[in-house]
Amino acid sequence: MTRALPLGFIPLVDAAPLIIAAELGFAEEEGLAVSLHRAASWSMLRDMLDFGQVDAAQMLSVVPVARALGLGGGTVPLEAPMVLSLNGQVLGLSARLAAAMRATGLPFRFGEARAAGLALAALPATPIRIGVPFPFSMQAALVQYWLAHAAPAAQVTIRTVPPPRMAEALAAGEVDAFCVGEPWGSHAVEVAGAELLLPGAAIWSQAPEKVLATRAGWCEAEPDLAGRLLRALWRAARWLGDAANRVTAAELLARPGHLGIAAELIDRALTGRLLITRAGAEEAVPQFLEFHAGAANFPWRSQAAWIGADLAARHGLAPDAAIAAARATFRSDLFRLHLGPAGAVLPRASDKAEGMLTAAEAVPAVKGTLILARNRFFDGQIFDPAAPQR
Repeated sequence: MTRALPLGFIPLVDAAPLIIAAELGFAEEEGLAVSLHRAASWSMLRDMLDFGQVDAAQMLSVVPVARALGLGGGTVPLEAPMVLSLNGQVLGLSARLAAAMRATGLPFRFGEARAAGLALAALPATPIRIGVPFPFSMQAALVQYWLAHAAPAAQVTIRTVPPPRMAEALAAGEVDAFCVGEPWGSHAVEVAGAELLLPGAAIWSQAPEKVLATRAGWCEAEPDLAGRLLRALWRAARWLGDAANRVTAAELLARPGHLGIAAELIDRALTGRLLITRAGAEEAVPQFLEFHAGAANFPWRSQAAWIGADLAARHGLAPDAAIAAARATFRSDLFRLHLGPAGAVLPRASDKAEGMLTAAEAVPAVKGTLILARNRFFDGQIFDPAAPQR
């Protein structure tokens, strides 16, 4: 029996698993009649999920954790049975700020997180306004982690700007810099003269960026529907992980009802080949955006623990309680239940030391072998969920 299923998304490249599942029949093959509902901002999408206008949604990975810690408003608990994407963010500057950083005489190149932090910290004592899409987002977390460890003396204020408005905000002088998911960083390069400074992967190479979010308990109340949805999205993510499908993916995502932006800009994110300035050189970014490889879709409880520890440190919460609450929001048990039988290679544990791997590594899985991708923080820190000192 075909089941209707409304899903919510924001027009970003990392909405691709939902869009591809609907467009290429992965949802239909699971007996789902998916309707996609586009939101203009994360607060709007959050409310759509809270009020039952959609059953599940592409969501910032930090939001379910923040909700569990009583942060960010809303009373409906959320959980994440699947990660939709890793990384895919860019940190960019206005032309004025980029010129001011060069005037410090401290050298930095695209992707050099520590050197860029030193140049930023050397600026005259003027507050720098950095736009992020939501206060409780991986973009905000990465920016603040980078600043704390590379430029602790820098004077920075964080402002919320919906992703499609980032170029407009930069051009209007509302912000001096931004951290946003693609294609909106590349869009800011094209229309607002922005200069890209860092990919998110230069701060944390395996940051969980977007998750599939549901209201807590929905997956247990609708186990058949949840299984169909997870299988459809997992197969869509696997399709997206094949480089041969990138041109088709860019064209589908570019459609007006989806992202409504040039396929060329979307292709930059899918290939990890970014234009740093409008007239500048192209840069190839390793691990820029990942939809499937290296267990990208598995909701590691250690990822949630890192988010919980980060929020606890920044909001004065008890770290042990925050980490425990955070871990419960990433439902690795549901992923195992529904996707193990579908052929997903499952790790033996649901935690790992974040930041530990300097290169890809093969590890034993429940069945066979799993290749875990390089997992590093720019400053070499390691987050061990068994001893989470930050």
